[in-house]
Amino acid sequence: MEPVQATTAVSVTISEAAVKAVQDLLAQRNLPGYALRVYVAGGGCSGIQYGMAFDNNIRPEDTVTESNGLKILVDEVSIKYLQGATVDYVNGEQGIGFKIINPNAYSSCGCGSSCNDESSGCQGCG
Repeated sequence: MEPVQATTAVSVTISEAAVKAVQDLLAQRNLPGYALRVYVAGGGCSGIQYGMAFDNNIRPEDTVTESNGLKILVDEVSIKYLQGATVDYVNGEQGIGFKIINPNAYSSCGCGSSCNDESSGCQGCG
């Protein structure tokens, strides 16, 4: 009998404003059935960089959550960095766009699109 590995991945959540913004974009681009993929990539001015894309390919290793009919996909590597994170959509003095609020980041850059956690080193802005 093979051992079963338990997973305790906390899903990524998304604000109501972000759900509406994504649904509006999906409708404008005529992409019914697509989900929002949230991921991290190496680089960025503070270690890792956040990314988002529309995707209709759900892989078996993806963590999938749903909010108000919108599916959110996170790959098996990115979930380690994004556990408990929230995707928000802001419209304020700093501009308009998506923002990831990540409780795992202990520092982030002024650009707002990257962060530093315990496993990535800060590379500095510029």
